[in-house]
Amino acid sequence: MQAPACVIACGRLVESPEEDAMTLAPLRPAALAALALGLSGATVLAQDDPHAACAAMGWVPREVLQRPVGLRDGAGALHDPVTTRSREAQALYDQGVAYLHSYVWIEAARSFNEALRHDPDLALAYIGLSRVYSGLEDPADARAAARRAEALAAGVSARERRRIGLRAKQLDAMDDPPDAEKHAAYKKAIDDALAADGSDPELWLLRGNAEERWASGRGQRGEAASVPFYERALALVPDHFAAHHYLVHSCENVGRIDDALRHGEAYARLAPAVPHARHMYGHDLRRVGRVEDAIAEFRRAYDLEMAYYAAEKLPAAIDWHHPHNLDLLAGCHQHQGQMKTAEAYMRESLAIPAVTDGREFNKKEWGVFLLALGRTDEALAAGRELAGGRWPATRAVGHVLAGHALVATGQTAGAREELDAAERESQQLGSGAAGISRSSVDPYVDGLRGELLLREGRRAEAEELLKDVERRIRAVPGPDAWTEALYRLEAVARAARAAGDWDLAAYTAGQMRDHDPAYAGTHYAAGLVAEHRGDAAGAAHEFAAAVALWKDADPDLPALRDARARAGQSGVPARPTGGSAR
Repeated sequence: MQAPACVIACGRLVESPEEDAMTLAPLRPAALAALALGLSGATVLAQDDPHAACAAMGWVPREVLQRPVGLRDGAGALHDPVTTRSREAQALYDQGVAYLHSYVWIEAARSFNEALRHDPDLALAYIGLSRVYSGLEDPADARAAARRAEALAAGVSARERRRIGLRAKQLDAMDDPPDAEKHAAYKKAIDDALAADGSDPELWLLRGNAEERWASGRGQRGEAASVPFYERALALVPDHFAAHHYLVHSCENVGRIDDALRHGEAYARLAPAVPHARHMYGHDLRRVGRVEDAIAEFRRAYDLEMAYYAAEKLPAAIDWHHPHNLDLLAGCHQHQGQMKTAEAYMRESLAIPAVTDGREFNKKEWGVFLLALGRTDEALAAGRELAGGRWPATRAVGHVLAGHALVATGQTAGAREELDAAERESQQLGSGAAGISRSSVDPYVDGLRGELLLREGRRAEAEELLKDVERRIRAVPGPDAWTEALYRLEAVARAARAAGDWDLAAYTAGQMRDHDPAYAGTHYAAGLVAEHRGDAAGAAHEFAAAVALWKDADPDLPALRDARARAGQSGVPARPTGGSAR
């Protein structure tokens, strides 16, 4: 049976690649092929179709979300009974729910739409589509899909009607994030549903999601309060892959890394064909110092993605996960001192058009990377490119990066102008559930302000501010933030040494050790401090540790050569301690 020709009202226009182009070196051929595959179609859709605005759901073309799909292995096993006489519809619906739990929006939508072709009255498939559209940041279509489910509610079970009602409550709360009463009403509605049917694992998962700060929570921002609900789902369905997935996030967010690693291994094992499952395991391998194993998992995710894009003729640009995985893969290679490989992955990520403010904001790591390598002219250009971005958070951090590059070349007046511009942009940011919050941007702005204070000789003010910046950046949960914090601490240590503030350099090296003692750069920073204090034995120990941890680094990595020289392991002349060596 065919689905209606137009199931849901139109969404927003998909972006064309030209809207977010950056000047980049050539990508590896496989990456170029995946980017090109299907991008031309999306570009034509955006540029030539007068009805293109009615052809996208969020940032994904409608045609993609409605493509036929069959049943697949490896997405994670689950069964969520629905009212239907079609075994095919039930199986496809279950597959959609599995993909939904892994944030695979495109394949979840395709599965739900395929289920509806087999049974147009499958109400919970519309609830699944509603959740997909929320994931694609398309609230109008999310609401429209939920209404389609409501129209079919009379023909389904009480269990399904409860789910339909819960989605309506959630959407009401999502429409008004500051209203705590609506969020509380949503949680109470789930509690009431659990009182009626405590054997439904999907309800326990929803209840765990609802413990997040906002009603839109989908498992990524849970903390300690979410954990018991996910554990209850596991008690009902041992090895429920989605419960393991959400427990990875919640345990990460409260610093229970060993538990996160255990759940990450289970998630990767139970959903082996899902790139995000491999990626999540990589998160916490990284946190426990198993960086090479993390690289292997991120690379497995990458290979799964590339094979998927080729098989389905889809552009990487419409998959939110691909650049995210590339970013963490690049960060791991950077951690190992493999800067050439890290740069290649960063450039590949940067070439993907930004479809959300979060994705555009994350492009800041390119400028941070260039500054770490002392490539100030390129960092200045990258910062100014971001300063012309679409969203104020990106523009603010772009001005910050440009300011740091100007400070590094002695142009403090220009850096002060960039700071002023960054402050103006950050004032446009709010603190709500939507978009990048000001609290995410302020530490960057304050970091530039602190470096300028250092250069002006106002050490007491600079130290107070920069120590507070360090506290704030280390407090942000999540694997991306954890990795970014390490390299930002390293940047503060460099700035302190360059300004001759060895007390701040010592404090920051200690913060780096606290944050990641398995990082060679941590020991390098500590070695420079020990050497400055006249502690020859301590310095030699730290430099030797740095050399050992950089055993697979690029041979020409300046900091590695410098560490060897200072440890007496090479005849290479030492670089000045205030220079750009990492």
